[in-house]
Amino acid sequence: MQELQRQTYPDAAAARAELEAYWLPFSGNRQFKDNPRIIESAEGCYYTDAHGRRILDVMSGLWCCGFGHNRPEIAEAVNRQLRELDYAPAFQFAHPLAFEVANRVKALTPAGLDYVFFTNSGSESVETALKMAKAYWRLAGQPQKTRLVGRVKGYHGVNFGGTSVGGIEPNRAPYGELAAAEHLPATLLPENAFSRGQPEHGAELADALEDLVTEHGAETIAAVIVEPFSGSAGCIVPPLGYLDRLRAICDAHDILLIFDEVITGFGRTGHAFGAHAFGVTPDIMTLAKALTNGSVPMGAVVAKESIYETFMNADTPEYMVEFPHGYTYSGHPVACAAALAALDIFENERMAERAKNLAPHFENALHGLRGTKHITDIRNFGLAGALQIDAIPGEPARRPFEIGTACWNRGLYVRWGGDTVQLGPAMIVEPEQIDEAVSILADVIPTVA
Repeated sequence: MQELQRQTYPDAAAARAELEAYWLPFSGNRQFKDNPRIIESAEGCYYTDAHGRRILDVMSGLWCCGFGHNRPEIAEAVNRQLRELDYAPAFQFAHPLAFEVANRVKALTPAGLDYVFFTNSGSESVETALKMAKAYWRLAGQPQKTRLVGRVKGYHGVNFGGTSVGGIEPNRAPYGELAAAEHLPATLLPENAFSRGQPEHGAELADALEDLVTEHGAETIAAVIVEPFSGSAGCIVPPLGYLDRLRAICDAHDILLIFDEVITGFGRTGHAFGAHAFGVTPDIMTLAKALTNGSVPMGAVVAKESIYETFMNADTPEYMVEFPHGYTYSGHPVACAAALAALDIFENERMAERAKNLAPHFENALHGLRGTKHITDIRNFGLAGALQIDAIPGEPARRPFEIGTACWNRGLYVRWGGDTVQLGPAMIVEPEQIDEAVSILADVIPTVA
């Protein structure tokens, strides 16, 4: 297969017609198909492209492969499972591995988050959590609690509900009217520029939830969903005390708090989850990506006991479906096998501890770029960071795109999104590889227009 790919895509101008059928997601398809960036294989912290070049990956794929690419333990587990049970129906039936994964996840999440519902992606996890929250309040005798609250610059996947509560405007604008949702202000403040870790200013921004309570009434608000730190918007880290304040307001007004931990889960913060890192426990948590180390699509929603019990105590016959929601591939046997192998790696190799130990070096290296042309802010937490890039008027995404593609040409994969360049290296990264990545960025960034 690899040889065929090399024959098909030997250079940017070859076989344009063969590229046409695939409509790439979140991509400039026209530019890509004129200058394709084809990845053929991966190992550890490196990709290999169609030209046989090794590309240093400091994005863990797409925040997914935090334990390194192509772990043989996961490949072997998937292979064994495919030979034993390829698929089992998820509705009214189950297979053993789903229960095993659920118990492993329960053991890792904060105390009280004990019930695991499987999905196939972060987007599906968010959609599930939002439906779960609204259905919960109906069962709890408060059907008027339907209003959902997200946050400006928040990202919660691309399904209808997730896009509605999401706060990245270019992701919302093409679709016109979405589901009704309110939005808290972003916590990105000019006075916090170049903060290391959690910034000092902005905890009071959580009080915007009190304003929504005053405006609409707490009796109408079902849930607030936030990322512990924003990933897709460029590592926007919550100010000191912000999440505590948000939790307190939710408690005071009987509002569910949902943490979207699709990016922050499984070690990225230097702890198992962002909830641990920031010392705040939500009522519902969404997971995906590193759950299988990116190897097989899988997501999960973890809910506290009182939510689960409310569904189980519904006044219906016990054979009736309590939560009429789910996916054909929920808890897929192959995904579960991958998840169990990935969780073994996460625990046995102490990935969260590795991230915590690497974080100071990563922080120092990243902030060493301060003063570089075009960089207006640098943000970081754990093994996640972003460079804010001064926008060309009317074209805020151009410079990050040019930086990202120039890095690729230099043998480095970073993510560009909006007006940021983002880094999220694998937890197996070496300090020297971090330094190499930052050195390439230091060379590349000043060269763009």
